[in-house]
Amino acid sequence: MRTTRRDLLKLGTLAAAGAALPAMAGQAITAGTVPKADKPLDILILGGTGFTGPFQVAYALARGHKVTLFNRGKRPSPEWPGDVEQLHGDRNTGDLKALQGRKWDVCIDNPTSLPFWVRDAAKVLKGNVGQYLFISTISVYADGSKPGMTEDAPLAVYKGKDAMAETQASLMADVEGLYGPLKALSEAEVRKHFGARSTIVRPGYIVGPRDETDRFTYWSLRVEQGGEVLVPGDGQDPIQVIDGRDLGEWMIRLAEAGTTGTFNAVGPGYPLLMDAMLYGCQAVSGKAIQPVHVTPAFLEQEKVDLPIWVPRTGSPYSGYGQVSSARAVAAGLTYRPLATTIEDLLAWFHGLPADRQAKPRAGIDRARETELLAKWKARATG
Repeated sequence: MRTTRRDLLKLGTLAAAGAALPAMAGQAITAGTVPKADKPLDILILGGTGFTGPFQVAYALARGHKVTLFNRGKRPSPEWPGDVEQLHGDRNTGDLKALQGRKWDVCIDNPTSLPFWVRDAAKVLKGNVGQYLFISTISVYADGSKPGMTEDAPLAVYKGKDAMAETQASLMADVEGLYGPLKALSEAEVRKHFGARSTIVRPGYIVGPRDETDRFTYWSLRVEQGGEVLVPGDGQDPIQVIDGRDLGEWMIRLAEAGTTGTFNAVGPGYPLLMDAMLYGCQAVSGKAIQPVHVTPAFLEQEKVDLPIWVPRTGSPYSGYGQVSSARAVAAGLTYRPLATTIEDLLAWFHGLPADRQAKPRAGIDRARETELLAKWKARATG
């Protein structure tokens, strides 16, 4: 029924796996459509082949910047629309030799969930990068139930024995207690080593082409099929999503402007409710739908989880659909139309291999939905 911090990490792992599939990294960037930056930068991206990284790379190249990637080289890189330097190492083992003796104007740290990754990176990059941009998460907040959370809200507190000894294995085993606090401590490491040259970006749900979690994709696909749609709640719960391209491209603009500070990166740029999101999907697909609203209690009873949605009250995650993006918008975050995100997402998904399309990674299948609709109607008329 809700997406927990455990789900966020597991689904984030799936998002990273998207690099092995059709990239679409430069899908919306064609020659001449993006103006060159006033000053070319030498940009280091840690990661770069996952979900948003390719969008950062494509946009940076279009703006005239030089790009270097550092990762393990375990996943195939997309076909970049320009020259990209590739360095290999492993942050899990502290192998950062490829970064030694090099200087960059900017470092963008995409994949870090563990404080020691930042600590070790700082050992070779401190004094060798002009700005450090860190991708965090809204899961760092101590109380996810409060609407209107700003960047100044209290952060989750780590209660383990040794934060620097935590690994990806421990995250996967106990992410409910570790994911948010370790992300918060990773932010603290960034500020400790890079100080006033730090930029912290906290996204919510990242969606669009290359999203291997299928969270938002579930609703786009389901509406595309038309008919009665099982919808959690009364249709009036707030939804916040941000297109991965909007996030990735904004990161490059933050680097160009030298913007520092902490920002919630959520969208769209207006209040969006559950039913409005569904009808937005309908406008793209052209298929008529009839939302059938069911109560959270019914979903709980049936042990059903539906992605993206959280009730606007009564949940420890109710605030996830109501986070303030005012500071990010003031710093230049822009949003493409939601219809564009939906259209491009569907085009990307339908271009995946048939076996992948046949096994969505979020939501419920039609047979289960039909069963639930029948139970709900029988209950309502009984």
